[in-house]
Amino acid sequence: MATRILLAGATGVVGRRLMPLLKSSGYDVFGTTRRAEKVAALEKAGTTPLVVDVFDALALSAALLKIRPEIIIHQLTDLPTDLDPRKMRVGIERNARIRREGTRNLIDAAMAAGARRFIAQSIAWAYAPGPEPHEEIDPLDYAAVEPRSITVGGVVALESAVLRATGMQPIVLRYGRLYGSGTANDAPPDPRLSVHVDAAARAAFLAIPYGTAGVYNIAEQDAAVTSAKARRDLLWSPNYRLQNDREHSLGTLRLISRRQ
Repeated sequence: MATRILLAGATGVVGRRLMPLLKSSGYDVFGTTRRAEKVAALEKAGTTPLVVDVFDALALSAALLKIRPEIIIHQLTDLPTDLDPRKMRVGIERNARIRREGTRNLIDAAMAAGARRFIAQSIAWAYAPGPEPHEEIDPLDYAAVEPRSITVGGVVALESAVLRATGMQPIVLRYGRLYGSGTANDAPPDPRLSVHVDAAARAAFLAIPYGTAGVYNIAEQDAAVTSAKARRDLLWSPNYRLQNDREHSLGTLRLISRRQ
């Protein structure tokens, strides 16, 4: 029987690039969305849709108990699609709520359903000021002031909840600023702290067979942060780009079969 994976945030910018990687490797993928009109897109991608609101703890728990996924990949965000500055203040507040409340609900549901691994999206620009490049053990910016404190507070809540979860292997991926297909940026928005969305999706994919409990920085350059741990432990490369062809699919299947 194929390993069951719940991809929370399957229709988001990372989720859309991650789905073909999971499907081409033979995983049984369930993708969440809050909006019924996105069901068709998930079905077209070969993913079983799960229409559920992460803030509805009871419905979320019932859904996970029914499908009992072994692996949870948390890619939920709630920011304006184009990162419109006029909408960002409200957006970062909504996003922080997802990180605080949504993550807690998802962890509780995952634990009740018997999931064995939980992989969560975080960010790589929440570190406290200090010597660079930052390593994963460096402190986050607990002393940040608004509006940065809203984002950092949400990140702290998310990471604390994930890393303290019991009965599952917790993995946190601290992404640089995303660019590429489906994002608001065609080119790196921050030369020192960016990552292509395909490489970000690849990191989540590689965390399934290779990841161990803890935190990984995921950024192209070892400037503001170092991603040496991800390159070493996850065999991750910032140069990865998604190839929608048969050769890629077969190569991915061979990779996973060798490592599992």
